[in-house]
Amino acid sequence: MKIEVFALCDAATDNRGKLNILGTFDQIYAAKMPVVHPACAIALRFRFDKMEEGSHKINLQLVDPDGTPVFPPMEGKVHPRMAPDIESVAVNLILNFQHMKFETFADYQINLTIDDVSEASLPLRVREVPQQHMV
Repeated sequence: MKIEVFALCDAATDNRGKLNILGTFDQIYAAKMPVVHPACAIALRFRFDKMEEGSHKINLQLVDPDGTPVFPPMEGKVHPRMAPDIESVAVNLILNFQHMKFETFADYQINLTIDDVSEASLPLRVREVPQQHMV
């Protein structure tokens, strides 16, 4: 299994196997805490080889700098299937988030595990809006 895409973005869609991604980012700016980010998505595209056909458990977890979960993990399964003449298949997965609340300015991390093996992570920095200096 290969991860072809793992991105935090404003929005994503899957149109008959085409993964469409809008506005990838890794930072959120806020004037004060707590802050609620209205909406975003995590877009994933996996490639499975013929020998990996079958069920695979996917787990995503957003954690704070101490490793404490910000909310319960998102869990699901993918079931890649292939015709006899196909050697690999791509599977798109989109997870939408609404009203993500952050209590502190910090460096968060989005962790991805597949079949209970840590495969990748993304940073998500929540920062204070920089002060503008008056001239």
